[in-house]
Amino acid sequence: MCTAVSYRTNAHYFGRNLDLWYSYDEAVAVTPRNYPFGFRHMPMMDAHYAMIGMATVVEGYPLYYEATNEAGLSMAGLNFPGNAVYFPYAEGCDNVTPFEFIPWVLGQCENITEARAVLGRINLLGEDFSDELPLSPLHFMISDRDSTIVAESVAEGLRVYDDPVKILTNNPPFDYHMLNLGNYMNVTASEPVNRFSDELSLEPFSLGMGSIGLPGDMSSPSRFVRAAFVRHNSISDGTEDDSVSQFFHILGSVAQPRGCTATADEKYEYTLYSSCCNTDTGVYYYTTYDGIGINAVDMKRCDPYAGEVISYPIIRDMQVRWQN
Repeated sequence: MCTAVSYRTNAHYFGRNLDLWYSYDEAVAVTPRNYPFGFRHMPMMDAHYAMIGMATVVEGYPLYYEATNEAGLSMAGLNFPGNAVYFPYAEGCDNVTPFEFIPWVLGQCENITEARAVLGRINLLGEDFSDELPLSPLHFMISDRDSTIVAESVAEGLRVYDDPVKILTNNPPFDYHMLNLGNYMNVTASEPVNRFSDELSLEPFSLGMGSIGLPGDMSSPSRFVRAAFVRHNSISDGTEDDSVSQFFHILGSVAQPRGCTATADEKYEYTLYSSCCNTDTGVYYYTTYDGIGINAVDMKRCDPYAGEVISYPIIRDMQVRWQN
């Protein structure tokens, strides 16, 4: 399970938690403008926007979990089992596999308006990357600094939703999450007032009582609500340090400690990494489960015209700053 967030202060930030019980040796991957992006059924993209994000790089090809391009458009794939449906090849469509979807959109689109036009031609193919790397059932969040949309390939076809909440988690489909959010419209960051009865003198006895009823479990609907509440009540002074710190605190409100979410075969899902990309500058920040300190890779420090993917293995070790 995962959670993705779009957040704007003086700059725009996009990132996610990746919650799994295993790793694919992911790395921060920078794809320069001249890397030849090959697609199974579409023309090769020889020139495109550069992009940065977390990926598993296989034989030089980046399988992005999420990424941001140099124009500031971002996209993430999140687990969507039981609902994601991929299709056979269809004439007259842009036939793209789910593992090609992020580079296909980010390689050619500058903003949400352009992304919507591309989505209107997409047919997501049910074609595995390899026998060892079968397709994952995913839905996708796409954001620029002003707008966010969600794309879900389901039995009825590709559905595209406006996402004013600027949050995405996992099942059920996105329209359920928007409906469910209405159950929590009385939750507030402010001190509550007595609406129970005019005949009773009731006073709050603790800070935070306005948020009683905010769900605290690890399920996808609850994480959606909790992340939405924290994001929309989050206050930042707008500086880079404070904005990045606040972004990681938003993700921290829905992070999963190892041992709290068991799978059917007694494995434990946990937050492998959390990411935050300043989409205005191309700086990609991340933390890992054991490497709690913030690490960063700057896309603009890489050669934008290099011909191959530049990858940085993620730092998993704890970094302690001793003071005595």
